Amino acid sequence: QGQLVESGGGLVHPGGSLRLACAVSGRTYSSHVLGWFRQAPGKEREFVAAIRYDGRSYYSNSVKGRFTISRDRAENTVYLQMNNLNAEDAAVYYCNVGTTPGEPGRSWGQGTQVTVSS
Repeated sequence: QGQLVESGGGLVHPGGSLRLACAVSGRTYSSHVLGWFRQAPGKEREFVAAIRYDGRSYYSNSVKGRFTISRDRAENTVYLQMNNLNAEDAAVYYCNVGTTPGEPGRSWGQGTQVTVSS
C-alpha cells in the first residue's frame, strides 16, 4: 500500500483553524478510502473523517460541521480543514488508507501534532 506523510499540525488557540495535509505515494488504488484518525494522550485512536473514491465523505459526530475532508487527485493529497478547534481536538492526527470508511487500513503516516491552547 501507499506511503503517507502528514503535515500542517501546530499550536492554535481555541476557536482557531488548521489545515492538515497528507501526501500519498506508492501503491494505492483509486478505490481506496482515505481517512484521518487521531489519538490523544491516554486515549485510543479514533476515527475523525474519511473520503471515498467517489468523493463521498464521512465524519465522526464530534467533528461534523467543523471539519472538512477533501482530496486532490492530481497531487495525490488528502486534506483536513479543521475550524472552531477546541481542547478536545488536541491530539496526534494520522492519515490512513483503507477500504471502509471509519475502519483503518494497515497503512499509517507518522502523525502530526495538533495542540489547542490559549
